[in-house]
Amino acid sequence: MNSAGIFDVVVVGGGPAGATAAHDLARQGRTVALLDKAGRIKPCGGAIPPRAIRDFDIPNHLIVARINAARMISPTDKEVDMPVENGFVGMVDRDVFDEFLRVRAAEAGAERLTGSFEAVEHDADGVTVVTYTPKGAPDGTAPLRLRTRCVIGADGARSQVGKQTVKGAEKIPCVFAYHEIVEAPKGDEIAKYDARRCDVVYNGRYSPDFYSWIFPHGDKISIGTGSAHKGFSLRGSVGELRAATGMDQLKTIRREGAPIPLKPLKKWDNGRDVVLAGDAAGVVAPASGEGIYYAMLCGRLAADAAAEFVATGDARALATARKRFMKAHGRVFWILGIMQYFWYSSDKRREKFVKICQDKDVQRLTWESYMNKELVRRDPMAHVRIFFKDLAHLFGFARA
Repeated sequence: MNSAGIFDVVVVGGGPAGATAAHDLARQGRTVALLDKAGRIKPCGGAIPPRAIRDFDIPNHLIVARINAARMISPTDKEVDMPVENGFVGMVDRDVFDEFLRVRAAEAGAERLTGSFEAVEHDADGVTVVTYTPKGAPDGTAPLRLRTRCVIGADGARSQVGKQTVKGAEKIPCVFAYHEIVEAPKGDEIAKYDARRCDVVYNGRYSPDFYSWIFPHGDKISIGTGSAHKGFSLRGSVGELRAATGMDQLKTIRREGAPIPLKPLKKWDNGRDVVLAGDAAGVVAPASGEGIYYAMLCGRLAADAAAEFVATGDARALATARKRFMKAHGRVFWILGIMQYFWYSSDKRREKFVKICQDKDVQRLTWESYMNKELVRRDPMAHVRIFFKDLAHLFGFARA
């Protein structure tokens, strides 16, 4: 803090978005506090593309598996393998990965605090105040106060910072995700398991509106599913999937569940002193559910916006985080949203979707776009071919 006891920025939430924001701000010489509950692990498949490894200097020791293929599995158990060419998809364990990011932020100069966020308030002199209850404080303990110029809310899909300060943040649509971390099989204990392949299951039995997954994590596996349907038993679904694949015999290490947003909020800032990032801003990709790279990028953009605001006092700078993110990735999110709405709506359509994944143009463009986080523009005719193939499946001209 400066001599007046005011932080430049208080970051609420220490996941990939918040920890990245705090790290970037500290490296810029800003005084920053990183407030995190600690002890919570988000349910997540843990996949990160090469772009994330490059852009955010992810060290090799955090990559617990290198995936060279994805297997798409249809409702009738048809399997389509999509090999990764020219690279790999990295897998991380979120408990270790997130803590590394928080420690890195602290080593860069961020003041790390552990506790529960309470409120964003304003003192009589107009200075913004973040109140929080330290972890382990006795009941009735008065909240502590952090005076600050700016707040980055990176506290998840049900962001309390967002609900208190940003109009519409409480209405963010979510899929509820649940997974079980289990011990990986020894040798050929599970016939179809491959420690270098992610299995993606499109089957209404396991998810009526999303997908289920089996993702290798070195000596562990993430087996999970997601759905926005209230009343659908996620835990029961994962139990069925484990039984169907023979993985019910594997030892369960832990179970986790949480809401996952699948649509960016229309507004990420309050026009005064708050900007949202990560799940709080809704930056998890529809259809794929991918969020780590987008969260880290969002944290970086929020940090840049906050730094500009602190330097200039112009609150309009806070809106640049969303503008820059949507300019780079808004089109991808729109396309994936349409895909999820259409292809995940019935098993008949899921069957056709997996069929489309056999197409080599689809596989190549999918991986190139995923790995580099850019729509592939150098081969426009491939996009045209895919468009007409999709139409053929859509109207039933192609056989499933």
